[in-house]
Parts: sequence; C-alpha cells; structure tokens
Amino acid sequence: MNRPTAVLVCPGRGTYNKTELGTLTRTHAGHPLIAQWDALREAAGQETLTALDRADRFSGARHTTGDNASPLIYACSYLDAQTAAQSHDICAVTGNSLGWYIALAAGGGASAQAGFEIVNTMGKLMHDHGPGGQILYPFVDDNWQPIAGEETRLLNLIAEIDAQSDNRLALSIHLGGMLVVAGNDAGLAAFETAAQDGDSRTALRLPNHAAFHTSLMEPVAGMGRSALSQSLFADPHTALIDGRGAVWHPGSTDLAALRDYTLGHQISQTYDFTAAIRSAARNFAPDRFIITGPGTTLGSAVAQALISINWQGIDSKEAFLKRQSEDPLILSMGRADQRERVSAT
Repeated sequence: MNRPTAVLVCPGRGTYNKTELGTLTRTHAGHPLIAQWDALREAAGQETLTALDRADRFSGARHTTGDNASPLIYACSYLDAQTAAQSHDICAVTGNSLGWYIALAAGGGASAQAGFEIVNTMGKLMHDHGPGGQILYPFVDDNWQPIAGEETRLLNLIAEIDAQSDNRLALSIHLGGMLVVAGNDAGLAAFETAAQDGDSRTALRLPNHAAFHTSLMEPVAGMGRSALSQSLFADPHTALIDGRGAVWHPGSTDLAALRDYTLGHQISQTYDFTAAIRSAARNFAPDRFIITGPGTTLGSAVAQALISINWQGIDSKEAFLKRQSEDPLILSMGRADQRERVSAT
C-alpha cells in the first residue's frame, strides 16, 4: 500500500508557550536523544530540557528566552519529524526561521546531535547578543484575502521609517498573509503607530524576540560562524527548502554553501517562508503538509501561502476550511486530533 507523501514544516520561535508546557514529556517521554541533549546542556551549565519541560508552571522569563525556547522547540519538532516519517513518505522538509535549523537536521543536513548544537549555540547567541525586536502585522482580511494595496503600503512604510534618523526597520519574515517586521526600539515604535489603518488589525510585539533576519543580526551571524564548524553539516537525505524557496537536493548539495547560507543570509536577510511553502507545493505536490510541534500557530501561515497561489483551487479561508473538513491538506502535530491522523495513516 502506497503511503501518502508529505512536506514537513518545522516551526519557529514563539511556539512553546503556557499551553505547550510538558509537550516533550507527553509526546516523546523516554526517547534516548532527550537524555543526550540534556547531557550537552548540563555540560554547558544550562538547565536541561527535561527540567524546563517538567516545570510546575510556565514562566515567560524562563521558557521564552532564546537559550531555552530554541532547544525546547528543536527537540519537540525533530522528534515529531521522526514520528511523521513512520507513516508518510517525506519528500521535502522546510521551516520558518528557527525552523530552518530544525529542517536542516530533520532532512539529514545535520545529525540530530549536530542540529542540536547549532540550535543551542545560536539560541544562546541570540539571547545574549541579539538586538531589537519583532512585530507581526497582517495584510489579509478575515477570509485571508489580500487587502487591496495593503502589503505595498506596509513595505513602503517600513522603508520610510528605516530612512529616518535613529530608526532601524526591515522586513524580517514573509509569513503567509502576515509580515514580520524587525528593528530597533525606535523603528518598531514608529511602525506600531503608523501601521494602524483604522480597522481591527493590531501590531503584535513578539516577546523575547530580537531583530531576526535583518542586518542588525550580522554580528551574531559572525559569532555563529566562529563557533560552528563545517563538520556539523552533512549531505541531506531529503530535499531541504530554505527561506528563499531554494531547494537543496540530496547528492548534490555544496556543504560549504549550505553552511554559508545557514550562518549568513538566513540570519541577516529576510526569511521568505511564503516562498518556501510555494516552492514545496510546486516542486513536490505533496498529499499533505505536516507541521511538527510544538504549538499550533503556523497552520494559518501555511494555508495563506497556499491560498496566494490558488493551490488546488483553494482561494480563501472558507475554501481552505471546507477542504480541511473533507480531506485535510495540513496536519498540525501540535493539535491532538491532527496528531492522531498523522500517526494513524
């Protein structure tokens, strides 16, 4: 019997929150990799994943910082990817922001241990040295249809604010029907005020996030290149789709170029998650997109990216929800009901 094909989509920062506390224990208790990762954390003088995940209560100050959130998300997502591969033929792997590092490991571009080292190192560097912050702002309406001229207005606004003295602002992530904007405090404050257009949309400041995927991160990227060697990278066994929509194929990947992208462009230039999902659909036409845990926030962005190319006739939120009720195109492993569908296939 032929198994369904799937593109794996790995989540970024901000997906391990109060609701996700205990996820690693609930979904992967006893997995030997967790003990290995805990040992690496202990050796570095860091709190173990097990202690963080089994905490009595969730603490934003403890659980959402880059040095803790990034490896927690990596562990949940990487092990979910292994679970999904037991029931689906994985034709490609991609991710959003931090999710690129996870996708790299899930697709074989780094071992489980090397991927963890990359994530743990970059998470700590981002926490210790990452400047600025991020804001999320949608440019689609309630039916996930583009508001006429809105994306252009916002992009022009970003450029205008960045051109002003003392302001730093740039597009951080194309995220389906949303833009993630990053910059220094002055630039972010100016955007929060100017972006409001009199409707129900609001600018959402993302807690404990730095100005990821902008030139403000170039010093951190340099630190990452100094800390992380070429030996951590490997020829992938599954196609990897990066934050430009480019595909890294097994057997033909230039490993030096893979490292250069991962610790260069990927950190300091715009991450186009929308382009990654469009590329996944057009190049691999999977039966499903499976979003690994933790969290459930990435499904709308994946759907909106597919809507933007009218994938399989899905042109709106209404059409997407109808398709989901009949034959789900997107399964989020952070949702118990959809996780069961991944495992039961």
